[in-house]
Amino acid sequence: MSERLAQENLQENLLGAYLKDRRSKLDPATFGFPPERRRTPGLRREEVAQRANISATWYTWLEQGRGGAPSADVLDRIARALMLTDVEREHLFLLGLGRTPEVRYHRSEGVTPRLQRVLDALLPIPAVIRTATWDIVAWNRAATVMLTDYGSLPPRERNVLRFMFLDPRARAAQHDWASVARFVVGAFRVDAARAGAAAEVQPFVDELCRLSPEFAALWRDNDVRAHGEGIKQLRHPILGPVKFEYSAFAVDGRPDLSMIVYNPVDPEVAEKIRGLMEAAPEHERAWSIE
Repeated sequence: MSERLAQENLQENLLGAYLKDRRSKLDPATFGFPPERRRTPGLRREEVAQRANISATWYTWLEQGRGGAPSADVLDRIARALMLTDVEREHLFLLGLGRTPEVRYHRSEGVTPRLQRVLDALLPIPAVIRTATWDIVAWNRAATVMLTDYGSLPPRERNVLRFMFLDPRARAAQHDWASVARFVVGAFRVDAARAGAAAEVQPFVDELCRLSPEFAALWRDNDVRAHGEGIKQLRHPILGPVKFEYSAFAVDGRPDLSMIVYNPVDPEVAEKIRGLMEAAPEHERAWSIE
């Protein structure tokens, strides 16, 4: 009977079990604690509490499932004390508070070769990978001929909002520029906030407000828009009016990145895109119509 109750308590106290498991996998010597003989591997409870700057009694209660739910601040300090990865920290918050922690924004330095191969495998469907600040950091050949040759641009210029508000070709290519511009600003605001990048994008927002009165007016509206999927209509300089169904996909483990896939509504357009890819030189820049 006692063994069954202990098992039930363990299942109920998933947070405590996880904390105990994490600390048992840490080497005390790495953190400057005495390498004396220990009854169990890993850090002691009081050592984790010391690193987290919380009461040893309070930490003990957490592992024992006593004392109620911890605060986000306490969980954050424990995550740092236990040297948790972002995924482990997220799991800790889900166990302790039933929600994910606030996102820590990480500026993207590009994508992995594997992710680039995923983009290339989608040909002739245009696809790009975009950061939370709407910088394009990866694209496939179809995107080059249908959107723009991002590779010919300095990294700073590979930004969707810069195209939309500062490039007259982008304005000419939109089926309804005013509507698209409002949508882009509202969706950008959501992405930046969701990724915890509101502070990071402020200098960029300030710059666009100075350079584009239209952007400044839309930004002041504080509008927000969902943008998981929808219809994108473009005026391509060669193919003419083109309609895409677009879908946005989160990149697992990278809250700063989204993959946007533009699937032609007309199947014949896909073959026309393939023809453009075969005819256009690798370095040729397409019309900027993001």
